[in-house]
Amino acid sequence: MSVELNVLYVEDEADIREVVEFALEDEGFELVVCDSGKEALIKGSSIIPDLILIDVMMPEMDGPTTLSKLREMPHMLTVPVIFMTAKVQPAEVEEYLNLGAVGVIRKPFDAMTLADEIHRLMGTSGD
Repeated sequence: MSVELNVLYVEDEADIREVVEFALEDEGFELVVCDSGKEALIKGSSIIPDLILIDVMMPEMDGPTTLSKLREMPHMLTVPVIFMTAKVQPAEVEEYLNLGAVGVIRKPFDAMTLADEIHRLMGTSGD
């Protein structure tokens, strides 16, 4: 069994949330699931995650905006972030990395390798 990682996971699409939860639940990830940036700010104020996994394109408050607001919380300043998005042109990826992301996971992603991809981007071991 993998080492447990506490993840603040933000995704507005219910079907994608379900796939990610299924892909990670048996891989040592403990998810705090949010369906919007607003919910992430509420839940994020009371937890200290090991990782923020966040969708880029969401209504009302997109991923980069949500991240910047989370970063206003002192305990969230250094939490690694991985963006999930279909927008993976080099300039877009560079923008996400400039926002402090440790990486970007392209949608659609392979649910079977998602946990390994997260560990690779974070430089951690899933063992």
